[in-house]
Amino acid sequence: MISRLASYASLTIAALFFTSCGSTGIAVIPKSKINGADSGNRNFTLPGPSSSVLAAANNKPRDKHSMPVYTFSERTRVVRTTAYTCSEDDHLIYGSSNATGTQLRYTNRVRSAAADWSFYPVGTTFRIKGLPYLYVVDDYGSALTGTGTVDIYKPTKEIMNLWGRRTVEMTIVQWGSFNRSAEILSKRTKFPHCSQMLANIVRQRPDLGRLAMR
Repeated sequence: MISRLASYASLTIAALFFTSCGSTGIAVIPKSKINGADSGNRNFTLPGPSSSVLAAANNKPRDKHSMPVYTFSERTRVVRTTAYTCSEDDHLIYGSSNATGTQLRYTNRVRSAAADWSFYPVGTTFRIKGLPYLYVVDDYGSALTGTGTVDIYKPTKEIMNLWGRRTVEMTIVQWGSFNRSAEILSKRTKFPHCSQMLANIVRQRPDLGRLAMR
């Protein structure tokens, strides 16, 4: 995700996090039970977006991946998704932590996701058609900035690779908080992607401009 680490120290951290992503004490599904938790979705075969949702997307503006850009009033949408895991080189430094400083989630009910917080503010919850889980945006990544792509957290590289990259039908259950997003990002403006997300939030919510000036 944010930046690639190649030092020997990072490789040492990798060895520590590889089996559990540093998840001691986290309420996650043990690896021995992951297949059972995803039974019926082992290959992540999902129904495609409905024809009505696809038709509604036809005339919308597009992001750099040629995916439709929606207004916040439109809760059901066609979305490009990718997957990531905490044992990837560029996430090793963060271990099992997300961008809010809490733990990445992967349970039978709730799972973590990353996105551009100016598209999906932190705390946004959503469902993916064909899956029973509730996903919560609690992370971000530089590659997601300026796009509507949602990155789905997976606990292992194997499960991550099974998901790959796919287009899904997604329904927003509840929008997150621009205020909280801006507060977190205002402390990280030395990172270009954080600065860009904050600027995009302020364009939509000028009243939050005071946070950008901190």
